[in-house]
Amino acid sequence: MIYGYCSINTRKQSMERQIKNMKESFPDAVIVSEDNTESLSAYSEWNKLFSKLGKKDVIIFDSVSRMSRNAAEAFSLYKELVYRNIKIIFLRERHIDTEAYWEALNGVIPLSFLSEEQTANKPSKDVMLAIDHFIMNKIEQDIYKAFEQSEKTIMYMSRRTREGMEAARSNGKQIGTVKGAVHETKKSKSVKPLIIRYCKDFEGTLSDKECMKLIGLSNNTYYKYKKELRNQK
Repeated sequence: MIYGYCSINTRKQSMERQIKNMKESFPDAVIVSEDNTESLSAYSEWNKLFSKLGKKDVIIFDSVSRMSRNAAEAFSLYKELVYRNIKIIFLRERHIDTEAYWEALNGVIPLSFLSEEQTANKPSKDVMLAIDHFIMNKIEQDIYKAFEQSEKTIMYMSRRTREGMEAARSNGKQIGTVKGAVHETKKSKSVKPLIIRYCKDFEGTLSDKECMKLIGLSNNTYYKYKKELRNQK
């Protein structure tokens, strides 16, 4: 089975971009997505996926930085998946794929050397462990470098954004919304007239609970729109 795991930790990150990248390279991948902007400790969808991953399954990440919150966690998870014989693919860092690990290992140790009879020999085992440690150490360094590069990119983009905003302000342009202004979305434009029509606090006869059920709004969204309508009125 091929899975694609997408996650965002900030509103500036794009889930759609990650999904697009995966589907372009692996159109048959089953996409599992998770929005961690509210709680970085949740990862409920990842935990569900992790528990059902089986031998020879494939999991795709847009980048190694989407695998975990930091490099140490990512490397620990990488090793666990490797030794469970689960294939990992990083679209932005293909040199860290688990395929790279197995190719490096098999390039040094012929497959015939890995037979059960030969690996029962202690010197052979010691050699294999030493080589495995060497390759894993290189992958660990690459994972840390990938996280550092990701952080540098985020810092660079943030700096460019700040510089752009400062330049715009110096030219007299309005940045952001005016205090007290309401940002109307396509959804709010379509449902606010319904709130006015049906809610007894405006032109209708229905209670708030009845309005929410009829229109199909959550509690928070309904009262947010209702408050905006009162302020506008």
